[in-house]
Amino acid sequence: MDVTTEEQKVPGKVPDLDILRIMQMIPHRYPMLLIDKIVDIITGESCTGIKNVTINEPFFTGHFPQKPVMPGVMIVEAMAQTSAVLVMHTLGESAEGKLVYFMSIEEAKFRRPVVPGDRVEIKVQKIQNRRNVWKFKGEAWVDGQLCAEATYAAMIVMDS
Repeated sequence: MDVTTEEQKVPGKVPDLDILRIMQMIPHRYPMLLIDKIVDIITGESCTGIKNVTINEPFFTGHFPQKPVMPGVMIVEAMAQTSAVLVMHTLGESAEGKLVYFMSIEEAKFRRPVVPGDRVEIKVQKIQNRRNVWKFKGEAWVDGQLCAEATYAAMIVMDS
């Protein structure tokens, strides 16, 4: 009897990554680790990061205490971290823990505030990569609504 799951039928699709695995792959830690889980990974192509936003996020003490809103730059950083996990997953264990530096951020648009209680789905798609430079399109969604989007490039520092 064949017990192949739908996930196993998609070429390049792998199991979800939990927070402990994410922490093995990228060097970010509290308060700058902005993703809780990675799902829908297609190696070398795309994945979705999950960020569960709570009132306990350190940026909410000043942005803004009366009406907390997740800063747009933190949403873009969450996109970058999601992309970094995809890159590390694609490159393999030898790349894990390496630093990833922004090179450019383009076409950033913020369409809806992200607030405590939101579950943000951060969808990233590789546009291209040449050697250690990768370019991505990222989108942040809450409840089926597009909240933010950006195109950005990053460099993986392999000698760190």
